[in-house]
Amino acid sequence: MTDKVRVRFAPSPTGFLHIGGLRTALYNELLAKQKGGSFILRIEDTDQTRLVEGGIENIVRTMKLMGLEANEGIYLDNKGQVSERGEYGPYLQSRRKEKHAEYAEQMVVMGKAYHCFCSAERLEELRREQQASGRPTMYDGKCRAIPLEEAEKRIAEGEKFVIRLKLPKQGKITAWDVIRDDITFDWSLIDDQVIIKSDGFPTYHLAATCDDHDMEISHVIRGEDWLPSLPKHLFIFESFGWTPPKYAHLPLLLNADHSKLSKRQNDVAVEDYLKKGYLPDAIINFVALLGWNPTGDREIYTHEELIAMFDLAKVNKAGAVFNLEKLDWLNEHYLRSMPNDAYLELVAPHVQDKTDDHGFLDRCLLLVRDRVTLPSQAVELTADLLKEDLDYSTVNITWKTQPKEQAVERLSAVREMLATVKDTDFVAQGARTEFEMEIKKLITEKGWGNGDTLWPLRVALSGNEKSPSPFELLEVLGKDRSLQRIDAAIDFLG
Repeated sequence: MTDKVRVRFAPSPTGFLHIGGLRTALYNELLAKQKGGSFILRIEDTDQTRLVEGGIENIVRTMKLMGLEANEGIYLDNKGQVSERGEYGPYLQSRRKEKHAEYAEQMVVMGKAYHCFCSAERLEELRREQQASGRPTMYDGKCRAIPLEEAEKRIAEGEKFVIRLKLPKQGKITAWDVIRDDITFDWSLIDDQVIIKSDGFPTYHLAATCDDHDMEISHVIRGEDWLPSLPKHLFIFESFGWTPPKYAHLPLLLNADHSKLSKRQNDVAVEDYLKKGYLPDAIINFVALLGWNPTGDREIYTHEELIAMFDLAKVNKAGAVFNLEKLDWLNEHYLRSMPNDAYLELVAPHVQDKTDDHGFLDRCLLLVRDRVTLPSQAVELTADLLKEDLDYSTVNITWKTQPKEQAVERLSAVREMLATVKDTDFVAQGARTEFEMEIKKLITEKGWGNGDTLWPLRVALSGNEKSPSPFELLEVLGKDRSLQRIDAAIDFLG
């Protein structure tokens, strides 16, 4: 095995990239880039019953959208076709079927595996009996002692079979994990795993371990749910006299109630979050910190910082809670950090049918920017700004106990002053500051209060009792819309 870091992300093409799979891919990529190694995308498609058409393409495209591109293995060419690159292929596991069969037969010859002829009906009956008696559900070893010659004769006669590992039934095995240190397993509790199915395809257990050896994988970074399989995989490596890679089993992703992350409580596909408008940078930042944090005193990291700081040994053992509020907070941060043009390009399509005045639309979208978590929320946040007419019947235009006549007096005086401002000056950069200075100067000269002048003005412009300042609203609405709304409010007050 090479001393160079070679890591692989090896998903099954079941139709989408799981958010947990994204974290696994990311951690593999971080380690590879930090160490100047290879990040390999291998597709494990040996379970033919679970294949989804277009699943491979979906995984590769989603990874690319997230800024994760393997430098070896499966990729999509310029025509969008599944292709592969690298010297250790094939990287589509089903194309290695014959090689896997050879490895399995070698294990049989070595006495490390055996042919099993038990029917599905017998196995189901065994499972029911074990469950009824409270015993672990596992194969009872009925075929373990069949001589190889007898097994080969039965196979030649056309009898269906699988190949199982012939695991030790006594003693223990201690395995080392980068994250969890030493872990001890009792062989008596580990099932004789099927490694070749009746259709001739290998199971994950044989295919993954043999491919990891053939591809000289140095580190296997995968989810905690594969931890019970570790003794079986080490047994295969030991059977062939191979040096195993270093294993690191990542903590489970949990719902808020600490149950395993599931679609019942959260979306689990990366593409679902992208469709909702979560930004790739926010998702990557969020996923990276599910079970690990480089410093503990900050939450925002660039991809480059994550690469520089990544340390597998500092990943937590405990499950990581999927906190959607934190993802929302990160998305808000990245939306606010974007250049204005990029933000508008992202958000404008959600509301572009609301007005033909694109300059006005852009000003509205920039005004609500600090309250946008997802681009689609811009529809609701800009709704009143984009309305032709406002309904004042549900709001108080007057300030506290202020008489209507006084509110009309204040609004009329402000309107008169605003009518003298040039159209272009209304929306010029820094206009809101000028409005604040001039209106407050007017208030001082008249001996009025800020509240009894600015409250009616703000509600008249926004149609809401909670809104941005009247100075911001004037700059965004422009002269015609501002005067129109002030007139409407005066008319409503009668």
